[in-house]
Amino acid sequence: MSMTDPLGDMLTRIRNAQLRKMSKVSTPASKLRKNVLDVLAAEGYIRGYASVDQEGKSEFEIELKYYDGQPVIRTLERVSKPGRRVYASVKNLPRVANGLGVSILSTPQGVMADHEAREKNVGGEILCRVF
Repeated sequence: MSMTDPLGDMLTRIRNAQLRKMSKVSTPASKLRKNVLDVLAAEGYIRGYASVDQEGKSEFEIELKYYDGQPVIRTLERVSKPGRRVYASVKNLPRVANGLGVSILSTPQGVMADHEAREKNVGGEILCRVF
């Protein structure tokens, strides 16, 4: 069965794993998921991830990050969905939690955080918001 929103599925797996206080969660591998995980790791929201082969299929094993027993990611929400794509120019990029959070964008120069997109002066599709 094909999945209509693979990125939304990964974000939901991370949210559910954090509710259960799990240290690791796995998700099927794809280029978009890898790029989003790179941004999450660079911004310090996850410890890291590793590519693992399970029964001939490639998966990412994501190590979740906690501070004082609470998850570092408080809110993880999908913005642009398959039914309603959300785009923003560099002038209209939203600030998440007054700059304490991060929007992850898909731009012509690759997947990046909102502050990096402002530096490079590019807009794009807002994939998700994290804080």
